[in-house]
Amino acid sequence: MPLFFILSLIPQPLAATPHNPQSFVQTVRLSCKQMSSCEDAVALWCSGYRRADGDNDGIPCENVCHSIEQVEEIVSRQGC
Repeated sequence: MPLFFILSLIPQPLAATPHNPQSFVQTVRLSCKQMSSCEDAVALWCSGYRRADGDNDGIPCENVCHSIEQVEEIVSRQGC
């Protein structure tokens, strides 16, 4: 499932109102194991998930991203 689709399914917090005194946020935990493509892994990494590149070599989710050149091409295309 593409990452952009997963992120679109995350509910947004509801505004606190007299009828809704508490806001609700559902957390979806994503990890490299769930990534099926390097494009999704780069999108996850660019969105702030720094654990995607645990060894800080510039390649997130090495289970699906295999080279720095591949990552750089995707980063330039995605604009992050």
